[in-house]
Amino acid sequence: MMRLHNLKPRPGAKHRTKRLGQGESSGHGKTAGRGGKGQTARSGSSIRIGFEGGQMPLIRRIPKRGFNNARFTTQYVAVNVGELNKFDDGAKVDEVALRAIGLANGKSDGVKILGEGELTKKLSVTASAFSASAKAKIEAKGGKVEIIARKKAEPAKA
Repeated sequence: MMRLHNLKPRPGAKHRTKRLGQGESSGHGKTAGRGGKGQTARSGSSIRIGFEGGQMPLIRRIPKRGFNNARFTTQYVAVNVGELNKFDDGAKVDEVALRAIGLANGKSDGVKILGEGELTKKLSVTASAFSASAKAKIEAKGGKVEIIARKKAEPAKA
């Protein structure tokens, strides 16, 4: 029976602490892994990432130009046709059904059906996008393909 006095951490969760200053032969003697003198050798020292001792940091020295459209791309979750065999024959497959069964996980703008694998069932598939081979395989089995139109972003109000 599991009781409080039986609890212990999982194997590998606890590490032996590094024993510093235990003599030269320990490998952590003398300067105890802190190098020579200077700011980082002192107790309580911590320098934030990117700090260059007061010199203008590299990230601020480099010119920043241009525009990156990556934030506006359409991110699809890819689902292969072969994985759709998990559904019953004649089933209606959409994004909600795919997420419920665990085939489409994570944040995305929709689901794209790709043509990897073989489809053995007649399905009615609704998705944001299809590859040409996936569309052909679904229709070859007598299934239906329906593409959901994406909502277009409305222009900013003046």
